[in-house]
Amino acid sequence: MIRKTNTLRIEKSTLTGYLFIVVLVFAMALPMLVLYAISTLGPLLSQDLVFDSTMLGYLVMSSFGLAAILSLWSGAIVDFFGARKMLLVIFFTIAIAFMLIASVQTFAGLIMAVAICGIAQALANPVTNFLIAQQVTQEKKAKIVGIKQSGVQLAALFAGLLLPGIALLYGWRAAFWAIVPVAILFCFSTFLVTPKAHVRITKGFTYTFPNSLLLWLMCIQFCMGISLSAYVTFLPTFAIQQGMTLFMADSLIAVFGVMGMLSRIVLTPVGAKLKDESWLLCILAAIAAGAIVFTMYADIDRHEWLWLGAACVGLSAVGTNAIAMSMVIRDSTFGTVTTASSFISVAFFGGFALGPPLYAILADYSGGFLLGWKMLVVVLVCACVLALALNSARRQSAERLTAKTI
Repeated sequence: MIRKTNTLRIEKSTLTGYLFIVVLVFAMALPMLVLYAISTLGPLLSQDLVFDSTMLGYLVMSSFGLAAILSLWSGAIVDFFGARKMLLVIFFTIAIAFMLIASVQTFAGLIMAVAICGIAQALANPVTNFLIAQQVTQEKKAKIVGIKQSGVQLAALFAGLLLPGIALLYGWRAAFWAIVPVAILFCFSTFLVTPKAHVRITKGFTYTFPNSLLLWLMCIQFCMGISLSAYVTFLPTFAIQQGMTLFMADSLIAVFGVMGMLSRIVLTPVGAKLKDESWLLCILAAIAAGAIVFTMYADIDRHEWLWLGAACVGLSAVGTNAIAMSMVIRDSTFGTVTTASSFISVAFFGGFALGPPLYAILADYSGGFLLGWKMLVVVLVCACVLALALNSARRQSAERLTAKTI
């Protein structure tokens, strides 16, 4: 008989300290690594498999499009099957996907192989947030969320620094093969950091709809997903057009990753101390819009704008997703942790899927990247407006709750 409970009590021996955190970090890093690998190795992929570089956007869409669809049910799936089984699915799926990517011979095959990563991407946030909600004390939750969300930028750092070197020495296929044993290793690590028993929050496989507050937060994350995915996908290609070497262009992604890790680790606890994190989301979106304007100023003689843009986007926009995840973990008004996390992922991945192909269409239409950058600035300005709307909605919700209590 399944017993409904709000807290899952776990034996202290199952918590293995740093290993628990490392597994959370890599559960976030490995599913997202495909995005940064496509970005940094894209020129080599397009040259070897003979397709236009703007088609890279459709590779990203195949993965994150599937992730967005699956995220509609990922929270309920995690609650039904438990964290251990779903963590195993994440790491096993990544191993299979990267094996296939390293073996494909056509662009169509590459799209299908990359799409498999969407399964792991859809599960990553609900699984890791579920483990944090159940195994981490309230005062440490924001800090741990920031650390585990920084895993996404760890993937960017790895893709920017190591994958190009492996690809140049041994080929891009070897670079993808290198990820497979890492994913398999974490399959075994899963058994050390997750409880064997699973107590479901709900009695069956149920599906709920997001409330109004969660919808506002989802809209913000949708905008951030569009801007981040398009920026990361096409930044190295744009940099090469401005005269950068492949290694230096890929180093921009490494800088983006380092600043993103710093942003998520530092800003998530800062946001948790604020009365309403919506103001912080607004400020970060505005900074990201300015950073993309910096990128637009770059040309063959002014590469410094590329470095400044990559650093500022990483420091600002990247932190917003970690802050959003921290909000839904700590504030029950957004809904249950697994369900709210999955809906945030739906919006974020939906934006990730739409951003690169939309940018590619604008680039093909205008014959350059300038119109695409302008589109991203407009999207980020919309995110600022939506963050202010969320602030107003949360304030009104709190006032109504106070009135009912009185």
